Formats: sequence, C-alpha cells, structure tokens
Amino acid sequence: MKDFEMDEMQGAEEASIVTMLDEDGNEHEFEHVDSFPFNGETYVVLIPTEEEVAAGEADEVLFFTLQTDEEGNEVLTFVEDEAELDMVFEEFKTRMQDEFDFED
Repeated sequence: MKDFEMDEMQGAEEASIVTMLDEDGNEHEFEHVDSFPFNGETYVVLIPTEEEVAAGEADEVLFFTLQTDEEGNEVLTFVEDEAELDMVFEEFKTRMQDEFDFED
C-alpha cells in the first residue's frame, strides 16, 4: 500500500479512526496516533485497529506524509525511504516517550 485517499476521520475526543482506501478500493481502518511537522513535511502516524490486526493485517506503526493532490484532497503517502523512516521514527519516539515504552 503506497498512497491512500483519506476517507474519514472521527472526532478527537474518541480514538481517531482513519478509513483509507487502497489501490484496489478496499477499505482499511487505522488509529491515528500522532501528526507532527518535521523537516518541512507533515507526518502522520497510524496503527492498524484491533479489527484489522485480527483480520490478518500487520500490527506495526505506519508513517505517512500528508500531501494535497491536484484536486485539493488530502492524501497520505507511505514513507518508503529507509533513511527518512529512521529519522521520522526517532522523532516520533522522542515525542511519544511518555506515552509508549519503546524497545531499543
């Protein structure tokens, strides 16, 4: 899965669930964990919902950049570059060190 069109996002007071469509039009639900500006980009951190994990989806943290397409829609682009991913993950760990226990 590379680029996704953001379908919907629920209110911030409950767990923010993002429903995204993959290239084949299949819906996938993720919990929004964090968004932050870093190195000129806005990064969005998502994890699969418990339902997605139970359905066989990988249970991992996913990093996306928030982009705007030519029609003005917000689009999430999966971060694939390993060096960029490492830098963003380190920033995420720093930001969320009080929320999560990270293994070294």
